[in-house]
Amino acid sequence: MWKYLTASFVFFQSYYLQGSSNLDQILTLHKLQQKYHLEKMAQEFAELMTDSCIQVNRGEIVHTTQKENIERFTAYFDFVEFEKWEDLAPPIVRFSADSTMAYTIVNKIVIATYQDQDNQKIRGTTEFSWVAIYIKGPDGWKIDCVASTNKPDVMEKFNK
Repeated sequence: MWKYLTASFVFFQSYYLQGSSNLDQILTLHKLQQKYHLEKMAQEFAELMTDSCIQVNRGEIVHTTQKENIERFTAYFDFVEFEKWEDLAPPIVRFSADSTMAYTIVNKIVIATYQDQDNQKIRGTTEFSWVAIYIKGPDGWKIDCVASTNKPDVMEKFNK
């Protein structure tokens, strides 16, 4: 059943985006990322990425498959409850001359809660910035690489 729902969703997403400008398509994908985080939609989020997506974070370069991303984001979404996952400013979007590659520069505030090892509820506020590189293929735009960084949790500053 999931197979058919996923196929229907991909068809709808591709159909919807075909009539839009490249900028509209990238901004729609950007907005979907927020929806998928807040609604804990790991599979749909992972389907926004190529099957060889590269993640750059915390000094590491990691190549992930879509299956690995689904597992990774399912575990992450099960672990946290998002209160806020919002842009601090509109994303900056740029395109290659032939419009087959694009990138967004994003600055986002994330407020989430999770339980620590002692089952204590922890609330964290973090400001993230990242560059997401998109490639345009036969199925439309997909995220091919994300390089991310974040400021320390706001509360960490007050506890020092």
